[in-house]
Amino acid sequence: MKPNEKDDRYRVLIADENLNYKPHVFDDPKVLGREIIEANGSHPVDEHVAIAILPNGDFEDLRLDEKYDLRGRGAEKVIVARTDRSFKFKIDDKDLEWPHACISGFVLRKLAALPANYNLWHEIPGQQDQKIADSDVINLDAKGVERFISLIDQTTEGDTLPSFDQSFLADHGYQFEVIQEAGKTGIILKSLHLPEGKFNAAMADVLVLLPPGYPDCAPDMFYASPHLTLSSGQVPKACSAQLGYAGRVWQRWSRHNNAWRPGIDGLRTMVARIKTALAEARP
Repeated sequence: MKPNEKDDRYRVLIADENLNYKPHVFDDPKVLGREIIEANGSHPVDEHVAIAILPNGDFEDLRLDEKYDLRGRGAEKVIVARTDRSFKFKIDDKDLEWPHACISGFVLRKLAALPANYNLWHEIPGQQDQKIADSDVINLDAKGVERFISLIDQTTEGDTLPSFDQSFLADHGYQFEVIQEAGKTGIILKSLHLPEGKFNAAMADVLVLLPPGYPDCAPDMFYASPHLTLSSGQVPKACSAQLGYAGRVWQRWSRHNNAWRPGIDGLRTMVARIKTALAEARP
């Protein structure tokens, strides 16, 4: 980096394996890898590596006795980590290993060989999944195996879904469309299989309208196309109203949701409710 405006020394931010950064100052713009490790107080030196984080998120291992030039733009960042074990993680269904506790989004993308229109998301139990930028650094030394999923950035209609919803739909083989119309976002589940022999059709498309604030706010009713009648010819209870959406007329199933857990519930919950409503439909 540039010399400090107040003196001629050079700053570097050094992180331990828990990604706790501390500033260090060197008099020489070129330092050895071992000098960075020693500055971090990590011993024995030969059981550690210094890993420079480049501006694009890539990693560069710094050899113990090779000079590293600190003159970049802004404070340089270096991670010091032990090298006595590897760290396991999963990207989609692939089991992978990395020799350091910390890894960047850029390196994760390279390991996953992701197409340009795919993003990586970090699955965090009990919380919303987090989208990973190339410059993000993730600690792989947390309890359990870290899991990442790759998802296409956008559907063909150009509207995105939360990653946990996309993962659920993809993992369970659902074909779906995301439609924006009149300020409403609709998810159309295509050719959903119906309970055998129960209705006048074996399959139907099902529409779920996502409310503003979803997924913190709950979807309410759902809609079917074509209109469904029971095998007896009767219309199921609370299914006589209609809705025009996406150039089609949908049958409204008035099944209200009075319990929703923000951060936990999503389309997985809604699909379960839909299947239950279809299975329990009565005149």
